[in-house]
Amino acid sequence: MDSRAFIKILNILRKEAGNWKSPVIEFMASQGADPFRILVSTMLSARTKDEVTLKSSNNLFTRIHTPEELIKLKTADIARLIYPVGFYKTKARHLKQLAAVLINKFNSLVPSNIDDLLMIPGVGRKTANLVLSRAFDIPAICVDTHVFRICNRLEVTVSSKPEETEKQLMKKIPENYWQDINTILVAFGQMVCKPVSPHCKECKVSRLCPFY
Repeated sequence: MDSRAFIKILNILRKEAGNWKSPVIEFMASQGADPFRILVSTMLSARTKDEVTLKSSNNLFTRIHTPEELIKLKTADIARLIYPVGFYKTKARHLKQLAAVLINKFNSLVPSNIDDLLMIPGVGRKTANLVLSRAFDIPAICVDTHVFRICNRLEVTVSSKPEETEKQLMKKIPENYWQDINTILVAFGQMVCKPVSPHCKECKVSRLCPFY
């Protein structure tokens, strides 16, 4: 699929997204533009449903609002606050380390470039790109399992790893679409283009889809 066809699909799905009661749309809307909250919440979201992440994130942020407040909590208390996100004990350790890194290396501020973000324990490219996009309005493509799957289904990319999908999309798609790709395709993947038994007959872009 060429870039023009993919952009046409994105534009159609953007209009459709208003009709979806997708967990990712609620989750994104709840986070505001605070870089620290976006970073923490995105770290919590790995291997976790958005509705669970939303509840756990809100629970944690009733207790803390800054790296200084986070680092004062015991790891066990952090784990209790973020339960039942996936791998909550590991994530609790990473959050404690995150607070230390932000305080000691970045003056308690979330960095706004990908190399610095990737220095933080528990932060990979997916998380870093989402933070750049949502917190700093910097063009970036966050490739999660939905984006990876759907882009391969549409044959806009042909890849075996999310990193390859990101690189291929960056080459093919204009920057002004980068930030929309994740939100649109994640909602689409949750509601329509599911991993198993996708709702192709209900899909507004099935006529453009080589998978159908």
